Amino acid sequence: MKKGSHSRRATHPVDALFLDRWSARAMSGAALSIDELMVLFEAARWAPSSFNYQPWRMLYARRDTPHWPLYLSLLSERNRSWAQHGAALVLFLSKLTRDDGTLSVTHAFDTGAAWENFALQASLRGLVVHGMQGFDYSRARSELHIPADFQVNAMVVVGRPGDPHQLLEDLRSREQPNDRRPLDQSLCEGLFGFKS
Repeated sequence: MKKGSHSRRATHPVDALFLDRWSARAMSGAALSIDELMVLFEAARWAPSSFNYQPWRMLYARRDTPHWPLYLSLLSERNRSWAQHGAALVLFLSKLTRDDGTLSVTHAFDTGAAWENFALQASLRGLVVHGMQGFDYSRARSELHIPADFQVNAMVVVGRPGDPHQLLEDLRSREQPNDRRPLDQSLCEGLFGFKS
């Protein structure tokens, strides 16, 4: 089950929304209705983007539909072991160029904002959402017919909370919100001053 902000502590007074969201893996296997899923996509739609270009695109498959086995087969074996209990798999893409053919330098940055909106909305709805890079990017591109002018960014699984005991033992021990490195290790005013 999801643990709330009581298990995490911020060093500055941020809204609990940011502390409550975490990437759980335990899901129940119960389906989400198309309307429930569309709420998450709607939140993603309202993300900010450079020149309002909105480079993100999302492909998805819901469990118990014809596309589900293909999407599930793209995952690494380890991710498949738990993601199979999700309600939907979503592939986030970003368009590399604008409509005029110029390079969209911020395509991945903007698509990350859409993903964050999706994740926060899911968390607000009491759903589990987990982003993954552990899948076959080449197969995703070819088998889902993704054109060359799109970058395949990440796969996301979303579902209803489930029992952590169904997870592999090493994943079960990690099924809790994690911390973040101290802010001063991610932040410099002025010139680059981070340690390698």
